[in-house]
Amino acid sequence: MKNKKCLECGEPVKGRIDKKFCTDYCRNAYNNKVNKDSKNLIRNINNRLRKNYKILSELNTTGKVKVTRTKLYDRGFDFNFITSIYTTKTGNTYFYIYDQGYLVLENETFLLIKKDV
Repeated sequence: MKNKKCLECGEPVKGRIDKKFCTDYCRNAYNNKVNKDSKNLIRNINNRLRKNYKILSELNTTGKVKVTRTKLYDRGFDFNFITSIYTTKTGNTYFYIYDQGYLVLENETFLLIKKDV
């Protein structure tokens, strides 16, 4: 039977016939390289969502509060990253980052709310 080589380091692979890597280290290193681009994208989006969530949580300690756009921008809030949108029967659109949300009001003002989960 022909000796298989590790896909990561090229060393001979011993063991099961369907084994592709010589060690767990090589398997992890190989898979990390293969998935690097998609993992970076996901990691960056999750970091952005986490930051937005933290900003809303810190500003909304009572469950409902009004803030200005400037206050959100100054803390680094990014309006491009949300997890869901809810439109009421009256036409109000709430934007959520998990259970923390906001409603756009007049004069660059926002109503921050926390959804009961």
